[in-house]
Amino acid sequence: MSRFILPAAALLFFIFESIFANLFSGGLFGSDRIYVPRFIMVFIAFLTIYGTKRTGVLYALVLGICYDVVYTEILGIYTFLLPALAYLLSKTMKVLQSNLLVAIFVTAFFVGLLEVADYQMNVLIHFADMGYQKFAEIRLLPTLLLNLAFIILFAFPLRQLVEKYETKLDTI
Repeated sequence: MSRFILPAAALLFFIFESIFANLFSGGLFGSDRIYVPRFIMVFIAFLTIYGTKRTGVLYALVLGICYDVVYTEILGIYTFLLPALAYLLSKTMKVLQSNLLVAIFVTAFFVGLLEVADYQMNVLIHFADMGYQKFAEIRLLPTLLLNLAFIILFAFPLRQLVEKYETKLDTI
């Protein structure tokens, strides 16, 4: 039964990200800021940091495919970006310590990388027409602040969840 905990948590984060985006959109509060929840990236980052690289990249690939199919018009962007960032994150954490404070800042940095890479891909295929300065002001900074708050709130429980159930998966 414990082998279903991490997939269930992944599904929960996947669904919660969509619900959060719909309920707390910038238009709701009369703001022109765009708050993009990247809870899936946070989950993948903690899987990669406190679990294994293999698990992090595998979940990133599956969640990236799901994200592309459900939420985006272009298939392949998240299918490529999420596993690539999980792999880079695993290489980064080989150099850094994996304590909770470092994990929080590294995860926030990789959320920012995901957001910038997503923006660059949309500019490349002419889906986005705003300049980088406007993107940074309207979307990147609010997204980083929202996700940093989420990371701080859920860092300890996520770390405990991954450490507990990732080790159980290795023994099965």
